Parts: sequence; structure tokens; C-alpha cells
Amino acid sequence: MGKGTSNDPIFTPELLKILKIFGIASVFIVLLLSFFNEKRANNTGEDQTFKVNDSNRLFFLNLKAIHYDREARSDAKMLLFRHKDRNQEENKRGLDLVIIQNSLKDEAYIYLEPKNLDWPLNITAVTPTDSTSFSFENGNAQTFLSYVNSIKPWVDAQADFSIESKDGWQPLWQKNEEQEAIKEILNDYFKLLEDK
Repeated sequence: MGKGTSNDPIFTPELLKILKIFGIASVFIVLLLSFFNEKRANNTGEDQTFKVNDSNRLFFLNLKAIHYDREARSDAKMLLFRHKDRNQEENKRGLDLVIIQNSLKDEAYIYLEPKNLDWPLNITAVTPTDSTSFSFENGNAQTFLSYVNSIKPWVDAQADFSIESKDGWQPLWQKNEEQEAIKEILNDYFKLLEDK
């Protein structure tokens, strides 16, 4: 037998015992963690941004929808919800936030619906310490979600909103009930999208 060769086996009984222990422990930990993982990977390739689970949809329809006027769009299999405390004067210029439920896709969208105004919409928000302006173009569901995300902090901060019309700048969501309605719409909408 020459130098450099050895008859010692690589996998000794002790090493095999250690590998079995760590192998079984690893498999057990992976299985255990998979049972407690609420955020699972989305391998479907579908956009989950607007998905609504059954419990959130039922919560909205059974408890929150009473605060909304409902419009069924049977052609598109969609339900439109407009808050009852919005300004409903026919000739008044303004902006409604509309929650749209798509029953075919189990999705919910939010739409900015101009009243007696044309796109683009120019809006200002003013608080005692800050101000900003927004310019919104008509768009798709993702666009409207980004608009709502941009104005939500200002709504939460109880900003004074104004919107531009052909007659100049006019107050937007001025009454207390309108302000509360906008907050409720945003809360209800984002609650629909939770826990996917």
C-alpha cells in the first residue's frame, strides 16, 4: 500500500448519523414553516394587485355596501359603488371615487369619476403646513390606484382640496359628510385588497 491511499471510508457510521439528524431536522423545519407561512409565492403569473378574497368581498357586501348606491353593469359583470354621502347635485362640478367589483375576475378597482369636468383633472391639496398639486389623466386601473395612493395621505391629513374647472378653482369635498365619505371609500377599498 503506497502513501497517499487510504482504506478509511468517507461515510463513516458517525458521519451518516449526523447527516440523518440534520437531514430530518431540515425537512421538519421546512414543513413546519410552510404551514405557518401566510404570504405564499404567486407562481400563477397573474397580477394579484386587484385580487379580492371571499371574506373581504363578503364583509364589504354585507356590512359596508349599505353606505353606497349600487349600480349593476351586467354587460361587464361589474358592480359600481358610489358613496351615498357624496355630493349629488346634478350641476355641481366635482369628483367621485367609485369602487368597482369585477365578479368574473374576483377583483376590485377604484375609479376617479369626474362630474361635469373633463380630463385632465387639476387638483390642489392644502394643509396648515404644506400644499401640493396633482394632475390626473384618464387611465387604467393601475393608473387610478396610483392616483388614489398619492391623494390618500392628504385625505388622512384632512387637507382642503380644490379642483380646476373652466370657471376657475372650486372647493372639492368641502362638507364634513363628503370628507368622511372619501375617507370611508378609501378605507373600504384598501380593506377589500388586504390579505391576498
